[in-house]
Amino acid sequence: MQVEVLNTKGEKTGRTVELPDEIFGIEPNDHAIYLAVKQYLAQARQGTHKVKTRAEVQGASRKLHKQKGTGGSRKGNIRNPLYKGGGTIFGPKPHDYGFKLNRKVKDLAKMSALSYKAKENALFVIEDIVMDAPKTKTLMNVLENLNIAHKKTLMVLPEYQDNLYLSSRNIPNVGSRLLSDINTYELMNADVLVLLENTAKILTEEAA
Repeated sequence: MQVEVLNTKGEKTGRTVELPDEIFGIEPNDHAIYLAVKQYLAQARQGTHKVKTRAEVQGASRKLHKQKGTGGSRKGNIRNPLYKGGGTIFGPKPHDYGFKLNRKVKDLAKMSALSYKAKENALFVIEDIVMDAPKTKTLMNVLENLNIAHKKTLMVLPEYQDNLYLSSRNIPNVGSRLLSDINTYELMNADVLVLLENTAKILTEEAA
């Protein structure tokens, strides 16, 4: 698919880039997206929840009263889960919520997310931004020129640019990621995807 390259003023530069249909033009697989997002959120969980069992709470281990002859129920010690201050039955224990997802499924999910952005016309390709120093106002002007300043925006960079990263992190709802670090969750969470021109060229070369 052909996409116009815009400059930082939001105007057409007269150049176009050919985004590969193998990445931006496939039939999106919703289940692959679901699995990739689920894995991302699961791995973000700390999993440090913990409660004490009857073996760990404080209290004497003696039997409260004899087994028979009292007319009451059989009782163990004071740490019985049925008593106040007793242990918890089947309570949560620290564990990892993450799960394995095949590389092909993760790649399919990312391509599906990118295809959704292309279908929804929520994809911009702009000329490379070079900043001599961090300047949030400069980047904000670029977003305003593209009419996306009020939207959740994800900028995909071909390589790490310290000044551009520092400028973007002060703007609410704007994030920047390296092309090698993008994931399905962030792609789907963003309203608009902004590719720098070199990013688009790398994707085209990789597809070829």
